[in-house]
Amino acid sequence: MNILVTGGAGFIGSNLCERLVSLGSTVTAADNLLLGKRAHLAALEGRGDFRFVELDVSGPAGVDALFEQGRFDCVFHLAANSDIARSHADPSTDFGHTLGTTWAVLEATRRHSVKEIVFASTSAIYGEMPGCIREDQGPLLPISHYGAAKLASEAFISSYAANYGIRAWMPRFPNVVGPRSTHGAIYDFVGKLRRTPGRLEVLGDGSQVKPYLHVDDLLDAILLAKARMKAAVNVFNVGGDTRCTVRRMAEIVVEESGLDAAIVFTGGDRGWVGDVPKVDYDTTRIRSLDWAPKRDSEQSVRAAARWMFDQAAA
Repeated sequence: MNILVTGGAGFIGSNLCERLVSLGSTVTAADNLLLGKRAHLAALEGRGDFRFVELDVSGPAGVDALFEQGRFDCVFHLAANSDIARSHADPSTDFGHTLGTTWAVLEATRRHSVKEIVFASTSAIYGEMPGCIREDQGPLLPISHYGAAKLASEAFISSYAANYGIRAWMPRFPNVVGPRSTHGAIYDFVGKLRRTPGRLEVLGDGSQVKPYLHVDDLLDAILLAKARMKAAVNVFNVGGDTRCTVRRMAEIVVEESGLDAAIVFTGGDRGWVGDVPKVDYDTTRIRSLDWAPKRDSEQSVRAAARWMFDQAAA
């Protein structure tokens, strides 16, 4: 297939581009490089089946020109703001870079008759819903602008699918970790230990608990679902069957660093405004396709931390 990956120089996007090319697709990666890095795509540079375009995907004119030139079969739409604290200070960030990118991509998809879109959604759309959350539970009341913009994006994708014959897949996933991470708790912990090797400050009281998923396991799930789920709109949770506390995550990062660092907590039940302190949701739908993660949450955290320290030592 001829595929566009928006946010293709980011953490998940760059890993996805490599996977798609390895499976025989021709891939175009579009990214504004605010969070993504050109270096993430170094292994693909110079190949005839890959190209990179520096582009702000929230700009409709630029996106339309890209679709006109690319004539894509499918779009994997990952471009979004992923900095929840930043959007708390400036709500327009998610309106433009999360919902705005979706709007621009959908309009180009409609105008250029692209019939498939895979949208990277999130567990943040559920807000602080108690218990083990299913895809069909509601009402959905996100507590971050990021979650709200992703939920609004899902709604527009659903309406475009109904109106214009577009098939959509919308995986909702929790914290994803692994090579080339550009943000998140592990990324922050490693950075803090580099600045203060004897002390690791952790936001909150450490009791926050969520599933953590390795990026390789996420890509396995998304590509399996795309191949096997054939409804007009396919919504599914993706996550491991284990969770990890922030306290344990901090301990693992310190262990992998080899440092004798004290872990200090700032207190409170969450790290920042918009943070959901406890996440647990049902993944029966994707597991019915015989998918299961190869790593549990702690193994995923450890592998991600080890990769970051190895890169720093290289």
